[in-house]
Amino acid sequence: QVQLVESGGGLVQAGGSLRLSCAASGLSFSSYDMGWFRQAPGKEREFVARISWRDSSSIYYADSVKGQFTISRDNAKNTVYLQMNSLKPEDTAVYYCAARYGPTRTTRYDYWGQGTQVTVSS
Repeated sequence: QVQLVESGGGLVQAGGSLRLSCAASGLSFSSYDMGWFRQAPGKEREFVARISWRDSSSIYYADSVKGQFTISRDNAKNTVYLQMNSLKPEDTAVYYCAARYGPTRTTRYDYWGQGTQVTVSS
């Protein structure tokens, strides 16, 4: 059974930082692209960042978070991270991690976590 469990969310003041973690189990973690998404109240879920299964330096960010967020992974710990700096109220959302099988180059994420709430106060 595949599980993705996010942690590290919380309430932070604008300008602060948070580090989200997503621990994966039940899958061959090193074979999966890992992504972070977020969904703000009343809005659709949006892509935040992705890190490749094959090359941890192959990383993609949404334009809205470039230079502000950093995604990384530790295959030994089956964990992906999202370091979020200079947080703004508009970063308030539920953050989800997701996994998609890398070798098939699918664009569909097969597994999702339950989400962790990030609230940025002004």
